[in-house]
Amino acid sequence: MKPKVAFFGSPAFALPVLEAIRAEFEVVLVVAQPDKPAGRGLKLTPPPIATRAKELGLPLEQPAKLRNNPAFADALRSSGADVCVTCAYGKILPQSILEIPAYGFLNVHTSLLPKYRGAAPIQWAIIGGETQTGVTIMKTDMGMDTGDIALVGSLEIGAFETSLELAPRLSALGADLIVQALRNLEHLTFTPQNHDLATHARMLEKEDGLIDWSKTTMQSFDQFRGVAGWPGSFTHHQQKLLKVHAMRPASGKGKHGEILRLEKGVIVATSDGALELLEVQPEGKPKLSALEWAKGFQIKMGTVLG
Repeated sequence: MKPKVAFFGSPAFALPVLEAIRAEFEVVLVVAQPDKPAGRGLKLTPPPIATRAKELGLPLEQPAKLRNNPAFADALRSSGADVCVTCAYGKILPQSILEIPAYGFLNVHTSLLPKYRGAAPIQWAIIGGETQTGVTIMKTDMGMDTGDIALVGSLEIGAFETSLELAPRLSALGADLIVQALRNLEHLTFTPQNHDLATHARMLEKEDGLIDWSKTTMQSFDQFRGVAGWPGSFTHHQQKLLKVHAMRPASGKGKHGEILRLEKGVIVATSDGALELLEVQPEGKPKLSALEWAKGFQIKMGTVLG
């Protein structure tokens, strides 16, 4: 059996998954979030999955809501989809929708469930200091990533790897796994999650980018790697925002946030060592090397950031 597939996804992250599915299976419907204002002009912009569906001439739905939406339910039903696949779709699916396809919904989740359930598993795995993560193919239910597990694939997180660098590797892994699952759809076996081991990966907030110099070197560096895509890392100098675009662990000892020395970068003390700022962006200014910033703003050793 080659199942007909309805694909639910929105951001660019989901594109490789859609492409892998359509290379082998018939995609009878694509469902993405509605167009949203973007850019300085706040022009209505479709999500990347919607744009790609239009390019491919695939049937596309962008419902504002799924619950109590009979028109969308009819569209999904009439598509003839045997199974639905979700990947970074961004909406909770009501039971009335989950029950429509004969083989239900399969979700491509970018963590080793039950750890890091939620909206930002890639980022929080890095922030949490994990050295391994992966992709779980699970049966979608009404909970937040609580469904039974069908397939799992893992990979190592590089010591300096950011969320921006890890995401495409996980997307490629997810694409491979979901194709395996669809090939074996009639014979998939599912294992319940151990809910006692579950952790939550909440949506990131702007404040998650603030560097807390009282943390350890690795805690702050892991946070920097995790929030690289958004909101990015930042601290303050003389009560003005200082974005940090590149940093690495360093040696040193001093008061939290204290500038210890100037080398290739600016060495700043943490609770157990130091971090070397390599590229920064002062408020209202372009990016520049941390050393150029230190010279231009006459930064002296002993100055405290934060």
